[in-house]
Amino acid sequence: MAASGLAVCAAAAAAETSVVIDRCSVFDPESGKMLPERTITVRGARIVDVTGKDDVGNMPADAQRIDGRGKFALPGLIDAHVHVVHVLDFAHVTGDEVLPLYLAAGVTSIRSAGDEPVAATLVARFAAAHPDWTPRVFTCSPLLDAEPPIHRDVGRAITDPANVPALFDDLARWNVSTVKIYAGTARPVGRAIIDEAHRRGLFVTAHLGNYSAQDAMADGVDGLEHIWSVFNYVIPPEVAKEPGHRGRLDLGNPLCESLVAELVKRRTYVDPTLAVFRNMILLSDLSEIRDHPDNALVPKRLREFWPIYLRQTGCPQGGALEDRRREFAKFQELTGKMYRAGVPLLVGTDSPEPQVPPGFSLHQELEMLVESGLSPAAALRAATLTNATVLGEKEQLGSISSGKWADIVLLSANPLNDIRNTRRIELVIRGGNVCRPADLLIRVPKE
Repeated sequence: MAASGLAVCAAAAAAETSVVIDRCSVFDPESGKMLPERTITVRGARIVDVTGKDDVGNMPADAQRIDGRGKFALPGLIDAHVHVVHVLDFAHVTGDEVLPLYLAAGVTSIRSAGDEPVAATLVARFAAAHPDWTPRVFTCSPLLDAEPPIHRDVGRAITDPANVPALFDDLARWNVSTVKIYAGTARPVGRAIIDEAHRRGLFVTAHLGNYSAQDAMADGVDGLEHIWSVFNYVIPPEVAKEPGHRGRLDLGNPLCESLVAELVKRRTYVDPTLAVFRNMILLSDLSEIRDHPDNALVPKRLREFWPIYLRQTGCPQGGALEDRRREFAKFQELTGKMYRAGVPLLVGTDSPEPQVPPGFSLHQELEMLVESGLSPAAALRAATLTNATVLGEKEQLGSISSGKWADIVLLSANPLNDIRNTRRIELVIRGGNVCRPADLLIRVPKE
């Protein structure tokens, strides 16, 4: 969402009312620590002050006081890879119907990762007009692809580099914050997209296919979506032809080492989206995934469409269950390898793909990132401050700091002790509006 959209959110927020959370612990994503005994003061849509117990001054007389003792405050979580049109359209669900799910899960901002711009813009405008029960929505270009686009509902063919400036003139009218290159795009067009996007101050991410990771990085791509965008280019050709090849890959091979080193050198962001690989692509036939309690929270229309979509896409992929488990383990191994090397990681889910429920799948993603080797603090930093950075909103979002938007998740248990505690949500504040998860879930259609 552009600055104008954020201004609408501020205007719609509670008219300069105050909220004070007394003496809670506050997660600082910069240090990765919980800062004890902090009092957070919110006025209108913004955080006014964060003070220690000995520095608290006079509280606003009209403030809503919240006892934060024994509680833990996180910056609002951000999902860096969702779709507010794609998949939902086939299920006859509109984006606004699932927005409360994100906020109920503590996800106060979402980044579209490629959608039809008219419908996505309408969803973003709806969210801006209803900050009391929806997250902030940041929009993206359609999937910029070859002819014909792989996903015709949300894709747009661009095959001639000479046509790229005109494409961006059109995208400018939709006020997108991210541009996404898709799998069919060849290098000459990809390079032209990256150059033009950077001239216009836009973040460029890519779901790669024809365009190699090495070439995309050399051309200046800012981010890579899905672990596949890295994995597919650390596989020797002779291995890639074999069934279940990813599960047998040696991640210590020189090709993998050089690619990870290049990611670090160029500060290329990687969004692994482990949730979609485990829950949809590789292991969706497992009962613990198919019947996960999070799935029951989505509208019935979406839930009933998921099995249809899985059949249409040939999922689960990868052959025997043992091979698929091994393949997913390699995805997690590579994620941990990138983290230890210093690759900047994002947190995204690819919701609402099958078994990837809006909002609540972000908690699953955090758990899988920790299983992959990230510390809870590192996973939370990625889901807050790092995600805010790629949105160009580091000065507005991503930490609980004076002057930033008042997007806060208050937990009853410490997530640095156990990342699963991110689910222990007492309340969510979005732009100064205090929300209770149970009240938000009531807004989600059952059918």
